[in-house]
Amino acid sequence: MGKLTTFTIVATSALVAYCAYFDYNRRTSPEFRKALKKRAAETNKLEQKKKEESKKSKMEAVKAALASDIDLPTDIGEKENFFMTQVAIGEQLSVAGKEVEAALSFYKALSIYPNPTDLLGIYQKSVPEGVYELIVMMIAVKPPASLSSILGNAAAADIAAEPVAPAQATEADLD
Repeated sequence: MGKLTTFTIVATSALVAYCAYFDYNRRTSPEFRKALKKRAAETNKLEQKKKEESKKSKMEAVKAALASDIDLPTDIGEKENFFMTQVAIGEQLSVAGKEVEAALSFYKALSIYPNPTDLLGIYQKSVPEGVYELIVMMIAVKPPASLSSILGNAAAADIAAEPVAPAQATEADLD
């Protein structure tokens, strides 16, 4: 036999022996099982912490994007042109990976659309999930006037009176 074949056989035997040892410990040793469970719990904690930090950073980005006032057109022809422009910009930005900017463009288009609930359904089917999630966060932080009119005057007054409360409820709903 050649040296390569001998090396391969030894390496394979060592790997099988290690796997058998690991499996034996996993099945019989309570300390080993506890250590594995502890590692898994620590990994889950780190993942949860990363998710929470990600949500917080997304919320901060959404609030920063909505901080400036949005000038919306009032003429019907201007609204159509503005809507088409914002949707096109949003699509280009979402393809480029700029989720917050894309979501802001889609949000602006939603703000002037006459039936925003239909448009939200279209967004849900056609827009990437991360961008759609940001659009929903933007609506929770600062609902557009067209959507507030659909929700009703009482709901709009509640939202206007407490802008922080809907954002907190939406963060919990996103879990």
